[in-house]
Amino acid sequence: MGIFSALFGKTDNSQLSEAIRNGAFLVDVRTPQEFSAGSVKGAVNIPLDKLQSQLSRFRDRKNIVVFCMSGGRSSQARSILEKNGFQNVINGGTWHNVSQIAGEQNEE
Repeated sequence: MGIFSALFGKTDNSQLSEAIRNGAFLVDVRTPQEFSAGSVKGAVNIPLDKLQSQLSRFRDRKNIVVFCMSGGRSSQARSILEKNGFQNVINGGTWHNVSQIAGEQNEE
């Protein structure tokens, strides 16, 4: 198990893949500068420090996938969302991981 998996929990790629296939709300919680340098196609940028003030954007979403650079901020984002009553949140880990899985979905 890698250090990031040990610290932030291993991402369940089968659950993540299913959520993406079913049209999950993809949320990149990195800074706008990081987001502009590259992200997942179709993702929105809601930086971690703005998440609390943007909770209304998550209402009525069947599945929510949060991700960042290493999985740390997305782990925090998942905790914030769950503390605010959202139970359908998946920590996608890194944006590269989510991008790869989303890309695999597009190839099918």
